[in-house]
Amino acid sequence: MRIHITSVFVDDQQSALRFYTDVLGFKKKTEVPLGDHSWLTVVSPQEPNGPELLLEPSSHPAVKPFKDALMDDGIPFTMFAVEDVHAEYERLRGLGVRFTQQPLDVGSAVMAVLDDTCGNLIAIAKQK
Repeated sequence: MRIHITSVFVDDQQSALRFYTDVLGFKKKTEVPLGDHSWLTVVSPQEPNGPELLLEPSSHPAVKPFKDALMDDGIPFTMFAVEDVHAEYERLRGLGVRFTQQPLDVGSAVMAVLDDTCGNLIAIAKQK
């Protein structure tokens, strides 16, 4: 068993696509129109055939209270691996990304937390 697709709930798929590709550096993998929304996935350019991230619309009624609770408590929805947290933090800050946590050594990893502009906090991390 392996992870094939995982998702992150987004307020606007096209805005999310721009952020996840133009800012974070992912590449669009799939976009299949499905009525008001699309099956829209991105992948890491280092692993184009690896796990996909589905930019899932936040339209289900349970999503807003869930996302609001995570944001209010400062809990990241998911985590992405990076080679150098400090360098990625500086690169993303230079692109205007807002961080809620600067790089922090948490013992087994270094991590930082950013706002994805789509209603989620996302951690970036490098395990030691």
